[in-house]
Amino acid sequence: MTISGLYDLLDVQKIDLDIDRLLDRRKSLPELEEYRETHENLQRLEKELAAASETLRDLELKVDKGEGELSILESKLSETETRLFAGGMSGKETEYMRLEVESLRGQREAMEGRVLALLDELDPAREEVARIQAEIDETRAEHQRLEAVIQEEWRKIDSELARKEEAKKEALQPVPSDLVDLYEELRRNKEGVGIAAFENGVCGGCHMALSPSEREEAFSTDLPRCVHCRRILVA
Repeated sequence: MTISGLYDLLDVQKIDLDIDRLLDRRKSLPELEEYRETHENLQRLEKELAAASETLRDLELKVDKGEGELSILESKLSETETRLFAGGMSGKETEYMRLEVESLRGQREAMEGRVLALLDELDPAREEVARIQAEIDETRAEHQRLEAVIQEEWRKIDSELARKEEAKKEALQPVPSDLVDLYEELRRNKEGVGIAAFENGVCGGCHMALSPSEREEAFSTDLPRCVHCRRILVA
């Protein structure tokens, strides 16, 4: 194994660490958490809007029904009062008609009370729907803003990643394929670091000092390996 091949691979390792940092940055943008929270808020608000809209529709139907029934009662009352005041009926018929008028007036009064009570609920229900919709609009705008920020950051990171990947290809060209395979295997098992510099008696991978005998053991072969972490070493 030529020393130049190891130095070339050490350059590859530096590029790989840059790539790892970029990938980590890509998936840990602070806006991503805000985006997820905003998305969850949107889902919650949309459920609230659906429930509030359903309540409003029910109220509107009840008001329409109540006003319709009230109109029928008023028409029937007017017709009955006209017949009562027209006269020409027997005493028994007149008494029956009078009682019918009283009953209809009572029903009308009760229905008016129900309709008014429903109308009192209607405006707050409409305001609640409008409030939730306004919050949804605001949240959706923020959601879209965050998405635009994230996409722009990803575009920059991906552009930098592409440059690093191209640099890695060039740096790998002089490195023997079997050494590359070993390096990639070590990276997978050693937290992204497969080769490290050996400086001042310390492994740059595991940061452990090697005793003189351990150093002799590590560098006794063509491919120096740390006796502690088994990473490739470059003196």
